[in-house]
Amino acid sequence: MKYFSTRNKNNIVDFRTAVMNGLAQDGGLFMPEMIPIFSKSFIENLDPFSFQEIGFETAKKFIGDEIGEQKLQEIIQRSINFPAPLVQLSDQLSVLELFHGPTLAFKDFGARFMAKTMEYFEKGSDKKLNILVATSGDTGSAVAYGFYGIEGIDVYILYPKGKISLIQEKQLTTLDKNITALEIDGTFDDCQRLVKSAFVDEDLNAKLNLSSANSINIARLIPQSFYYINAYRQIKDKSKPIIISVPSGNLGNLTAGLFAKKMGVPIEKFIGATNKNDVFTEYLTTAKFNPRKSELTLSNAMDVGNPSNLERIIELYEGSIDKIRDNVYSKSYSDEFTVEGIKEVYEKYNYVIDPHGAVGYQALKHFLSSNNLKNVNAIMVETAHPAKFKDVVEDAIQKEIEIPERLAVCLNKEKHSIVLDSKFKTLKDYLLSR
Repeated sequence: MKYFSTRNKNNIVDFRTAVMNGLAQDGGLFMPEMIPIFSKSFIENLDPFSFQEIGFETAKKFIGDEIGEQKLQEIIQRSINFPAPLVQLSDQLSVLELFHGPTLAFKDFGARFMAKTMEYFEKGSDKKLNILVATSGDTGSAVAYGFYGIEGIDVYILYPKGKISLIQEKQLTTLDKNITALEIDGTFDDCQRLVKSAFVDEDLNAKLNLSSANSINIARLIPQSFYYINAYRQIKDKSKPIIISVPSGNLGNLTAGLFAKKMGVPIEKFIGATNKNDVFTEYLTTAKFNPRKSELTLSNAMDVGNPSNLERIIELYEGSIDKIRDNVYSKSYSDEFTVEGIKEVYEKYNYVIDPHGAVGYQALKHFLSSNNLKNVNAIMVETAHPAKFKDVVEDAIQKEIEIPERLAVCLNKEKHSIVLDSKFKTLKDYLLSR
């Protein structure tokens, strides 16, 4: 499988180069030359397959022979070693739980697979790899834990000062060894801009071996497609149409779902649910992309004003807004509706959901009611454990929730971060000084 830049289809590289470079030199995102398609018989006979086996069958279609089958199986066994259960709440509604990994967020799937893949490609290299990653919350901790202690790879996590939850900050600022937290005085979009600027800066790239661990890296998206295929395997009545609502910020999770759909998983419709940062919703409504400064919300991992993966979605549907609309619906919700969603899901289904999942729930509920859909498989994606947003969730449901041990442990550790302003020169000087 070869990969091309979304900004120049003649810029073609192999899988290793796409992963290790992260971003194309022209600033584009790497896309596979074609989306591989599973046979109908494979999709219809998923029951005997384990989650890891589904991951292996999917990954080898994107990777080809660049990683041997035995090594690829090992990478998947070591990285995707926790479940993604589909929990049924009613005859029509289910929740896809993606928070059972080490940092209790869906980012664990992509971060761990990418870390093990990069470790494989870097083995024997005499030049240290420097990973730059921008985070609006959960990506940072997932990447930090995924790469922690890997020799030959240093990780720099850029996060917006004062704009992520206390638990999220503790998770990504309390590790040592090869992990460095950079606290940027700005927004997530500033962090993302700094990372992208670094990749196209000639001086930095001449002196440092740089790569990215954001969802701009194709190695993040490939494993995220695994759990959509696995979710289909878990559906009991597959005769009913499938609607999946994905809380959406930088659009990586949604893009991975669209990959799975293109591969042959019969998903009727995706919903890209957004919060106040509704650039994607506006794009689907008006066909105009209007990036802007992000605003802080309760669902902070979705606080993205310039979603990178929109480039991939546009490429996936050949630049046709009508084709995108045929496959994706979007609606945005305020913090007030987010809290109402948390409360409603608890009262109706006795299930505790986090703020991101609540946005997904509200958009799913609206789509079903406005289209009078009653006999469907409606799935809302729960991207993070509610304990990561303890105060918000407890205020909504008026009940204390238990903090899992692996979260509680980091709360007692000392924070270590380096505060930088949002100017690229500041970041560049810092990296060169290292």
